[in-house]
Amino acid sequence: MGRETYGVPITSLHEIVRVPEITAVPDAPHYLEGVINLRGKIVSVVDLRKRFGQPATELNRRSRILVVEHKGRLVGMIVDSASEVLKIPESEIETAPAMMQESGLDCVTGLGKYQGRLIILLDVGQVLTLRDSESETAAVKGKPGTKAGAGSAAVSAAKGASIGK
Repeated sequence: MGRETYGVPITSLHEIVRVPEITAVPDAPHYLEGVINLRGKIVSVVDLRKRFGQPATELNRRSRILVVEHKGRLVGMIVDSASEVLKIPESEIETAPAMMQESGLDCVTGLGKYQGRLIILLDVGQVLTLRDSESETAAVKGKPGTKAGAGSAAVSAAKGASIGK
């Protein structure tokens, strides 16, 4: 986290919005902040810092919600800031090291190299997959969606922890 840069496939990204008022949901997993009303649609919102086991930080004017499609539904991911949309050539993407996957970081699909920096590429489906069946009933339900793959060359990058700086 910290100063790291993360990326999600642009094909999963619906939009990036400022953080509105979030309504808490009872009995939700600790990383599910609640829900927002996005132009008449109810969208679950996950704090990626908490999801990745990092301490939450206070929201500020740079904080954003990346609204992505997961299992046919829109889900928001709170990030510290969204920096840019990049196109990383397939040849500049390497698979995640085995150590990452063995240590439970199965949401990392690869590492993109872009202008001298490394971008940790995330599988949105794995990031949003709930770890226990009770949490699954409290959070996002829906139809199967498209899977975010490691081979995707277009990513929306955001700086730092929980995809923020």
